[in-house]
Amino acid sequence: METATPAATLFGLPMSIVGLLIAIFVLIYLVLRTRVHAFIAMLIAASIAGIFGGLSATDTIAAISKGFGGTLGSIGIVIGLGVMMGRILEVSGAAEKMAFSFIRFLGEKKEEWALAITGYIVSIPIFVDSAFVVLYPVAKALAKNSKRSLLTLGVALAGGLVVTHHTVPPTPGPLGVAGIFGVDLGAMLLSGMCFAVPCVLGMVLYAQWLAKRYPDFNREAFSDDELRDKLDTYIEQQEAKKLPSLFLSLLPIVLPIALIFIKAIVDIVAKTTMTDEAALQAFQAGGLYQTVAFIGHPIVALAISVLIAVYTLLPKTSARETAIYLEEGVTSAGIILLVTGAGGALGAILRDSGAGKELAEHIANHLPFSPIMIPFIVATLMRFIQGSGTVAMIAGASISMPILAEIEGINMLMAANAATMGSLFFGYFNDSLFWVVNRMMGIAEVKTQMIVWSIPTTIAWGIGGALVALANLVFGKGGSIVDPLLPLVILGLVMAYVMHMNRQLNAK
Repeated sequence: METATPAATLFGLPMSIVGLLIAIFVLIYLVLRTRVHAFIAMLIAASIAGIFGGLSATDTIAAISKGFGGTLGSIGIVIGLGVMMGRILEVSGAAEKMAFSFIRFLGEKKEEWALAITGYIVSIPIFVDSAFVVLYPVAKALAKNSKRSLLTLGVALAGGLVVTHHTVPPTPGPLGVAGIFGVDLGAMLLSGMCFAVPCVLGMVLYAQWLAKRYPDFNREAFSDDELRDKLDTYIEQQEAKKLPSLFLSLLPIVLPIALIFIKAIVDIVAKTTMTDEAALQAFQAGGLYQTVAFIGHPIVALAISVLIAVYTLLPKTSARETAIYLEEGVTSAGIILLVTGAGGALGAILRDSGAGKELAEHIANHLPFSPIMIPFIVATLMRFIQGSGTVAMIAGASISMPILAEIEGINMLMAANAATMGSLFFGYFNDSLFWVVNRMMGIAEVKTQMIVWSIPTTIAWGIGGALVALANLVFGKGGSIVDPLLPLVILGLVMAYVMHMNRQLNAK
């Protein structure tokens, strides 16, 4: 299929760009104002972008099919295996074991850090909403001694959960973004985990401030009898439970990450030390490299992890029950697979219509910030408009990747991280986790709900966006000092608004 080269213009813009603008408007309208699901809305948007961009109807359908299949072909199996593993960790008690172990290790007065670390690890394979429901009783039990704020513990837990859910594969969203940008999954894992740490730190520090802002929250959340319960009671209850060991609980998460990292490190070492192309090819054809490459491939690494999880975390569970658990995990990933594939279809349309090339030329000459911020901005806008972080990052990656591919020297790994960080922005009413967190903690007042959850997600967004922009200045090409200032300035404005709301609440 030949790439369209439309000569027609409208209002001085090439028709490929006009088609993209109309498609984005339709996508936003359908998601925001109608009952059309994001998956169908993205397919409609892709069709509009193709036809308005100069492609024939048959070429548009062909591009949609190619983009959908190509994207899912690279990451669909990995997503399925990842959610299977997450479901096993959830039902086996492994997630709760991790929380309890970290709490015992860090000791009293550091429970929020223990819960944040637990969330950071657990949400890599487990869906964030489910993980919070499973682990929130741990936070509530710890707060019953009346010495720690339930707000602090709950937000710290949710903060650890939400950041890695948005940034670290094999969570489906980051996996889809990695596939769309064509970046190495091991590099995406490592960079996502590194960028996530400062984001979580910022959310925990904010969670500690919430305890000072709402000092009487525990008395509103608990009865007098519950407040008299001590931490010792929780410790005794946990020790009485038949939970898997910490080693077995962590093994299904750590093992695939380690295998993928080993493969990535071997590749880097081989390419940097073997300057002769023939020697490199001979090494890659050898048995050692082939073994490492095989077990270090994400599909194989996660398949091994699922098998280990089944036989170590559910040793006495029947084959039928095990199959049900695994199928429940796959069911939860179904719509994410469709949305991810639709994102790939939209990206293919932008490439074949020529919109990506046209936009790249305009952006390179007119934007005050570097192109690396495009996926960050698009994901931010999509997150604010429709709420889903997964849809936001997939849309950000799908729209921006064909543009960035036309600009020389773009670090696609940084671009992928920019898309995932943009999807953290201001979780509020259209975000399911917003309601899970606030309802489970019993918060009903709208301004308080936003202070408790919308602001910490924005803090993570600002920190993460600035860090990715700074990393691009060091490791990328064409970065600008304006890039890290953009999220920080917006974060400052949001925080100023929060302080204003806080003063209003104090005045009542």
